[in-house]
Amino acid sequence: MPGWARAYVRTVEAVNYRVGRFAMYLLFVIMGILLWSSITKIGRVPALWTLEMAQFTLVAYYLLGAPYSLQLGTNVRMDLLYARFNPRTQAIWDAVTVFFLIFYIGVMLYGAFGSTVYSFETGERNPTAWRPYLWPIKVIITAAFFLMLLQAIALLIRDIAVIRGEEI
Repeated sequence: MPGWARAYVRTVEAVNYRVGRFAMYLLFVIMGILLWSSITKIGRVPALWTLEMAQFTLVAYYLLGAPYSLQLGTNVRMDLLYARFNPRTQAIWDAVTVFFLIFYIGVMLYGAFGSTVYSFETGERNPTAWRPYLWPIKVIITAAFFLMLLQAIALLIRDIAVIRGEEI
C-alpha cells in the first residue's frame, strides 16, 4: 500500500481511538446527571435540565463511540456465512459492503450538516421548559458522522491491503 494510505489509516484510527476512549467516560457523566436528577427530586426541587442533558450526553456517547466500535470490529455482523470465509474472502466481502456504509453515512452527514447550519442560523432551541440551544449537540452529531465516514474509508483501505496480501 502507498505510504499516504498507511498514514491515513494510522491517523484516522488514532483519532477515533482517542475519541472513542473519551466517549466511554461519558457514561459516568450520564450517571452523574441522573444521580443529580434523583437527588433534586427527593429534595422536591427537580432540575429541569437533567433529562434533556442526559439524552444529549447519551447521543454523544453513542455516536462518538460508533467509529471506535467499527475500528475494533465490535459492530453487529451476520456471521452465518461470513465466519466460514477465509480472511481474503472476508476482506473482499467487506470491501464491497463498505460502499453501502459509506453511502449511508454520506447521506446522514449531509443531513446532519444541513441541520447544524440551520440550527446556527436560526438559534434553534428545544421547545421545552429548559429550552437549550440545539447547535452543540448537532455539532457533535455532525462530527461523529464525519469520523465514522473517515473510519469507513480506513476500513476500505485495510480491506484492499488484505486483498493484495499486505498488512497495515
